[in-house]
Amino acid sequence: MADRWDAVATATAIVDGEVSDRAVVEAAIARIEKLNGELNAVIHTRFDEALAEVDAGLPDGPLRGVPVLVKDLGMEVTGLPAAGGSRLFADAVATRDSELVTRYRRAGMVVLGTTNTPEFGLNASTEPVLRGPTRNPWDLRHSPGGSSGGSAAAVSAGMVPVAHASDGGGSIRIPSAACGLFGLKPSRGRISPSPRPTTLSGLVSSHHAVTSTVRDSALLLDIAAGPLPGDAYAAPTAADSFSALARRDPGRLRIGLITALPGGPDVHPEPDRAVREAARLCESLGHKVTEATAPYRPDEVGAASGVLMNSDLVVQIDARLDQLGRPLADDDLEPLTRVLYEHYRSLAAADVSRALRRVQEIGWQVGEAFTEYDVLLSPTLARPTARLGLLDTRRPETIYEHAAVYSAFTSVYNVTGMPAMSVPFGHDGDGLPLGVQFAAGLGGEGLLLALAAQLEEAAPWASGAPAGKGD
Repeated sequence: MADRWDAVATATAIVDGEVSDRAVVEAAIARIEKLNGELNAVIHTRFDEALAEVDAGLPDGPLRGVPVLVKDLGMEVTGLPAAGGSRLFADAVATRDSELVTRYRRAGMVVLGTTNTPEFGLNASTEPVLRGPTRNPWDLRHSPGGSSGGSAAAVSAGMVPVAHASDGGGSIRIPSAACGLFGLKPSRGRISPSPRPTTLSGLVSSHHAVTSTVRDSALLLDIAAGPLPGDAYAAPTAADSFSALARRDPGRLRIGLITALPGGPDVHPEPDRAVREAARLCESLGHKVTEATAPYRPDEVGAASGVLMNSDLVVQIDARLDQLGRPLADDDLEPLTRVLYEHYRSLAAADVSRALRRVQEIGWQVGEAFTEYDVLLSPTLARPTARLGLLDTRRPETIYEHAAVYSAFTSVYNVTGMPAMSVPFGHDGDGLPLGVQFAAGLGGEGLLLALAAQLEEAAPWASGAPAGKGD
């Protein structure tokens, strides 16, 4: 059995009788047990329950027998801890599956456990005090990115073919770039957050997955997408299934190339080289690429996003303290989280309204760019992948100078709700992966997937970390 089969190939092999679903799940369990001690990507497991589900008979869905991991943030798996990387929630246990997990199970997928995340997803690296750092399978000295770093490390190392991820400022795309994966952040409202009511943070945060192939991402989006009655908002209805849209010719696209941002940060030469090479590849495929000016300032995006995300953070923490019936203790939160909590807990309602207005204004600014271009292309990260310890939440006085660099190109598509994807594209001087980002207007996932499939065929990327590093 091929360890590096993607989810579609795995499901096909099961249907064709080439391998049994139990053998697939057992092999994934064995890989997790072999690799996780070094990587620290998977934090809670349900191996016995998973095998019992296989033996009882799985739903005959499109990914029957395919193992999956779920990020321990925002989505829950019955019976597993739901801590969100925080010591304050360390003993919280999920009593029901989130809607996305229910849809994965309905498709025949087998949930093996949950993956590591920084506290409340507040870091572009996965180094929580609660569970310790996750290491990048390409180089153990480096971060896998965040906040979906556990999921990205697990898929890149070949533990499972796909894993759930979420993105509030780049948290699907940043670890995808760091680990050599394909990562699509869908449009706002494409996937329901049920049963967690997160309207304010949900305006900027989206759920989906990290994958090694475009077709896996498209099929998982077909499985997970669609609002529940009563959801606060929903993405525009797609013209066809995302799997079908991914197989279409994207046509000749007008691509705006952004390599600099007003107010910085400066882009490192290696990500700059990668994005310019990607632009040349796009031109060779018949697309028209034009140098473009960024239609936003990253500092303004960060300020507005911070109000929306951290207002919800305050609500989560206060609700937990009410549940526990006690005040906040000194060791409940990491220093960075504590600083954010203390700052935003006194925020006036008018300030939240101002942030919502600014988000709408930024959306109009960026939306105007999509009247001139079909797609915007930029680096995913302004810097090569960080070493572990650079983005340390225990040092809030220094993390600010580094953290904004890692979401400067990604966060804008969270506040606007527009879809964006990180596509693997080459490596830096240390052999670590680089990613380039493409974004489209609201509801444009199908266009992005079609372009990604075209790029995947023209310039194939590795399916994960090289043997000996993560395998």
